[in-house]
Amino acid sequence: METAMLAGLVLFLVFFVFLFIGVPISVSIAVSSFVAALFIMPADSSLIVTSQQIITGIDSFVLLALVFFMLAGSIMNNGGIAQRLIHLAKLIGGRMSGSLAHTNVIGNMLFGAISGSAIASAATMGKIMSPLQKKEGYDPAYSAAVNIASAPTGLVIPPSGIPILYSLLSGGTSIGALFLAGYLPGFMMALLVLIVAYAIAKKEKYPVADPVHWKEGLKTVWEAIPSLLLVVVVIGGIAMGIFTATEGAAIAVFYALVLSLIYRSLNWSDIPKILKDTVVFSGMILLLVGASTVMSWILAYARIPQTVTHALLSVSDNNHVILLIMVGLLLLVGTFMDIAPALLIFTPILFPIAMQLGLDPVHFGMIMTMSLAIGVTTPPIGTVLFIGSSVSGVSIERIIRSLLIFYIPLVAGLLLVAFIPEISLSIPKMLGLLD
Repeated sequence: METAMLAGLVLFLVFFVFLFIGVPISVSIAVSSFVAALFIMPADSSLIVTSQQIITGIDSFVLLALVFFMLAGSIMNNGGIAQRLIHLAKLIGGRMSGSLAHTNVIGNMLFGAISGSAIASAATMGKIMSPLQKKEGYDPAYSAAVNIASAPTGLVIPPSGIPILYSLLSGGTSIGALFLAGYLPGFMMALLVLIVAYAIAKKEKYPVADPVHWKEGLKTVWEAIPSLLLVVVVIGGIAMGIFTATEGAAIAVFYALVLSLIYRSLNWSDIPKILKDTVVFSGMILLLVGASTVMSWILAYARIPQTVTHALLSVSDNNHVILLIMVGLLLLVGTFMDIAPALLIFTPILFPIAMQLGLDPVHFGMIMTMSLAIGVTTPPIGTVLFIGSSVSGVSIERIIRSLLIFYIPLVAGLLLVAFIPEISLSIPKMLGLLD
């Protein structure tokens, strides 16, 4: 037992040292896991076990859904779909003070739901909306903060790759239920950010957009319907059991490709680059999954999840206090680790605690997703924060001062979802995917 615990301590020590000196996170996980394995078995056996666990981790049919959804997202990002969704967002949020900011929030929600990528949403919306807002007299830091704060809704509203990873790590939690569970939390996140953005816009007296003629409005809605139908077809088909998540992801690729070609905004010459980008990004994710499987095996051998569970449960008899501690830990982890590796590392540790507290696996999946999604907007390594700064041309320091107030609605939304399970569970229950 002492040897196992020592292996667990070495695992974390080597991992964080590698992370601190800038070694890629997948390499850090794999090497630290191999070093830890040396403490519990001979060197030749350690190498064999490490290799076997990596292969076992990526030998999953479910991961094909992740690859296909990433491919569908890449096609949409290059297929002219964003512009039609932005026009719809302008129509929805155009009659309030600071209408362009509201367009940004709604656009991130819609485009994020279609593409499943917070980075793509922040980059696309930032490039389009920042010049328009600057022209209308908006504070560039405020514009960038609104864009960054609303981008993570795309990680919560399906289809997204995060629930697929969580399903794999949590022992097969229903992907369909996880997808449906993301709608109300994602919409709530966007609404809370919208309220804060509106309050600031009202105070600063930012302009209202010109009214849109009803014929133009109908045209805008009509043009956006084919893009929005992608979500209805894919998520509806998965939820109703017509096809699996992997088949739904393949259908999403076909639908996005056909739609982009109909719009004539995607050329056949673009396909090789899209495929290359998807292969590269998929390879990164699969390497992370494989390396994290080794780490999970070491953690289980060293009984780290049981130790953490016992430690947390000894802190308090109140389940709400323990849940609050876990939420705080996930928020902290999200500040220095990207969402995929954080999910891969901490799900095996925290999932047993959540089950002992009596949480539904789908509910806990939403808690993890929202907690880590907020992390992509925070320093020091928030990817969406840096993308938002890059496309807006505003320094991180200036953005952070405007962004601080937006953490209030994001964290408030997370706490509501954490302590009111029905926010995430009501739709899956309504459609019969949960008891």
